[in-house]
Amino acid sequence: MASKFGFAGGIPERRVRPIWDAIDSRQFKTALKLVTQLLAKFPNSPYALALKALTLERMGKTDEALSVCLSAKQLLYSNDSVLMDDLTLSTLQMVFQRLDHLDLATSCYEYACGKFPNIELMMGLFNCYVREYSFVKQQQTAIKMYKLVGEERFLLWAVCSIQLQVFCGNGGEKLLLLAEGLLKKHVASHGLHEPEAHMVYISILEQQAKYGDALEIITGKLGSLLMIEVDKLRIQGRLLARSGDYAAAADVFQKILESRPDDWECFLHYLGCLMEDDSPWCSEAVYDPIHPPRVVNCKISDLTDELFDTRISKASAFMQKLQADTTDNSIRCPYLAIMEIERQKHLNEKGTADKLMEALMQYFYRFGHLACFTSDVKMFVEALSPDKKAELLETLMKCSDALSTVPTKALGQSITLFKLQELMGNMFKRPLSELEASCVQMADMYCKNLTLSKGLDAQESVHGEELLSMACNVLVQLFWRTKHVGYFVEAIMVLEFGLSIRRYIWQYKILLLHLYSHLGAVSLAYEWYKSLDVKNILMETVTHHILPQMLVSPLWVELHNLLKDYLKFMDDHFRESADLTFLAYRHRNYSKVIEFVQFKEWLQRSSQYLLASVEAPLLQLKQNANNIEEEEGVLESLKCGIPFLELSNEIGSKSLTFNEDLQSRPWWTPTLGKNYLLGPFEGISYCPRENLTKERDASLRRVIEKKSLLPRMIYLSIQSASTSLKEHVEVNGSHHLNISLELKLLLERYTQILGFSLTEAIEVVMGVANGEKYAVVFGPDLIDWLNFTVFLNVWSLNSPELVQPDGNGCRPCTWSILDSLLEKYILEVVRSMDTQLCAHWSDLPVLVQLVTEPFAWHSLIIQSCVRSALPSGKKKKKSGPYELSSSNLPHTIRDSVQLLSGILEEIMKWLRERINRSEDENLEDILSPLQRNGQNEGPGQVYQILVDCISSMNEIELGNHISQSLKSWSPSDVARKIVTGKCKVLTEFLMICESKLKLFQTLKQKIAQL
Repeated sequence: MASKFGFAGGIPERRVRPIWDAIDSRQFKTALKLVTQLLAKFPNSPYALALKALTLERMGKTDEALSVCLSAKQLLYSNDSVLMDDLTLSTLQMVFQRLDHLDLATSCYEYACGKFPNIELMMGLFNCYVREYSFVKQQQTAIKMYKLVGEERFLLWAVCSIQLQVFCGNGGEKLLLLAEGLLKKHVASHGLHEPEAHMVYISILEQQAKYGDALEIITGKLGSLLMIEVDKLRIQGRLLARSGDYAAAADVFQKILESRPDDWECFLHYLGCLMEDDSPWCSEAVYDPIHPPRVVNCKISDLTDELFDTRISKASAFMQKLQADTTDNSIRCPYLAIMEIERQKHLNEKGTADKLMEALMQYFYRFGHLACFTSDVKMFVEALSPDKKAELLETLMKCSDALSTVPTKALGQSITLFKLQELMGNMFKRPLSELEASCVQMADMYCKNLTLSKGLDAQESVHGEELLSMACNVLVQLFWRTKHVGYFVEAIMVLEFGLSIRRYIWQYKILLLHLYSHLGAVSLAYEWYKSLDVKNILMETVTHHILPQMLVSPLWVELHNLLKDYLKFMDDHFRESADLTFLAYRHRNYSKVIEFVQFKEWLQRSSQYLLASVEAPLLQLKQNANNIEEEEGVLESLKCGIPFLELSNEIGSKSLTFNEDLQSRPWWTPTLGKNYLLGPFEGISYCPRENLTKERDASLRRVIEKKSLLPRMIYLSIQSASTSLKEHVEVNGSHHLNISLELKLLLERYTQILGFSLTEAIEVVMGVANGEKYAVVFGPDLIDWLNFTVFLNVWSLNSPELVQPDGNGCRPCTWSILDSLLEKYILEVVRSMDTQLCAHWSDLPVLVQLVTEPFAWHSLIIQSCVRSALPSGKKKKKSGPYELSSSNLPHTIRDSVQLLSGILEEIMKWLRERINRSEDENLEDILSPLQRNGQNEGPGQVYQILVDCISSMNEIELGNHISQSLKSWSPSDVARKIVTGKCKVLTEFLMICESKLKLFQTLKQKIAQL
């Protein structure tokens, strides 16, 4: 880095280079020593101070670094003789940025440009505005640079800044006219010299629907800037189509297809132009980098019958000619095109389903062995009626005897037939015996074809690996239909078997992740998630597979790491996005400028990011709930919950994005909130995977808004509980009343999210406590209702609006109600769970939430009350009419602590019974359902095929790698892993309960002192 520098602020490079070398090699103490010596020589050098600040910041001394930076800034402002160069300012900017004071760096550049306007300083200022996403100031600065030196790149910087105002701000047509005028004037006087400049000019015109003007540019002299002819033709075809000249556009796309016959997207544009369908061009306006819109539409043509027949015949003849002219057997587009033509004819009632089926058959004969076959034909199969789908499948199954003589192709075609049955929903309609036979056939086919993979590299895919995924899907369906846990365990065994041969199959890992999650072995699910090695943007699209389960698990260390890694990636991306954007400016890649900014804004509105931003501090609050002093420290670091309150206020107006890759989820859990296995068999014909945006949007907004209230409500509750027992509250009565008033307002908001007014919610809680029918209202919102009851109880301690003492007049009714509700629901869950380790334990996450949320918040209130009631050595005045007096405190809290301790002991007893079971008993629970005992039906058939495969394997035929891998697979080891995984979850939960019980024992000792 030092090699780039000459003199800076009058300091010779030879004195600066060693400092930079030391910083670059992370020898910060050496760097600080050298920079101190430099300052002794040049005490009034802002650059030397900037170097010192940078060194201190890298050493983690942020406060000192900021102080030194401010001194350098002051020196720049106060001494006119000081040289202001870009090196000094960029070093200061580096430090200010890392200290989250980018505004100070910007002010330095603004001051410098005001005094010494030169191109280097102005570029630095432009960079500051890029980091601030201040598009208007970017535009103004770029225009000044363009006027100063007249370079084309600065004009394009200004035009890009204008485009960003339109895409990401409130800019409109007038700004686009300004951008067009600037470019037109420059072209008239200087022309354009860069391909990217040409693209920017066309995009500006296209945004204004000036397609004719854009066509003149692309076909004129400026069009020569685009060196790749096909790219030029694509733009020309798009502009012609958007201008309504479909005939000319179709000719252009036909020309592209003649040179590139496998361009499927180009064919769709070609056919769309023939059918005068503008839907492909309308979808381009929708920006969604994660879920791009589907190109193929099912729009019925508006053409007359005669014109439709003429156009579709033209397309058919052209594609048949392409088929005849193509010698490359791997090209699929012409054959896909015939199917699409037949689909269009069928949709418009101009053709028959039989013709489409015939095209599908021909495609199967040619490409049925490819793994992509099913995804290729999905939209064509969906156009058929259920009867025609069954007929097509039957015809294909009859042809299965005439499969390819090449073993790998024959295997591929067999797999395709299974996949088509899945696609058509046929698997959900077949009898159990047929499903079992199909599953056995898949496993047997996989084992018999392992020899085809003998010579493959260890990281290459095994031939037929999809068979085990499909077998797993069928076994899970059998479990769903029969509720026999043997099928579920068998599905796990199948996937573990496949992963023992190839450890890199991500599809197996995701299926296992969800299977282990359903079984309650979340620790194993997390291990498989980690093995996916999720990085970069995949953290946004793949984390949904594990995050929901982890949020309701007792694995707090793992959850902390998961949230930390995810939030770090997102925050780092937001910081680095500006660097990438400015880099794109400097490299004159203007399309990337727009892309980087839009993508950054898209991610900032990520629903998962907002949820994780709330869940991370809530996890901290849960972890520290056993120590009120530490909890108050966490709340102080969270600014008493005020930022989250602001998020809760804003969430209603935010436009959220949903970036999860739902296509990678298993069929039984197509979305985050859906799991078919938790309910009865529905006999569904297919498993919907659509992104139910509206429903998810409303649901997630409620969740984020609700959770965002909790930190503030916890803070206010601790304060309120504390003041309720201080009989001298008159000293600061206004503060006390403000707390009570704000808590009431938040309670009203909380109940509003639940769909009730505060009064109605109080009636519901009272009704549930009295055993009335209101209990059904709690339903899936049980945790939220109990959280509400905790905060309602605190508010009642200080509120004259809700004074309901119990029969002895000792404590508010709400306290008694809260204790009884916690006892009722926690013990109900404990007593309802199965004793077997291989059981699902679907209520365990609910139990964890009950203990770590309402139970924990209630324990915080008790801690606050006890702490406030401890003797302080001062005489207290008499309390108000609705407060708990200290004389009643032992009665008020002792019973509560005793009750809560009993609840914990009951939970711990259940946990220890599960954890302390002998290993033999646990292994028997898991493996016994797989034993067939001479039966020819039920679970265990696929498992037996895998066992037989290992016992009868031929090492010479399979090769050393596969043979050794098969030997490493052990059903007992898999079962033992399941036991260990489930016991780890229980052990972690036991430790949480033990720590809370220890807290209550300490509280009992303190209460005894009162």
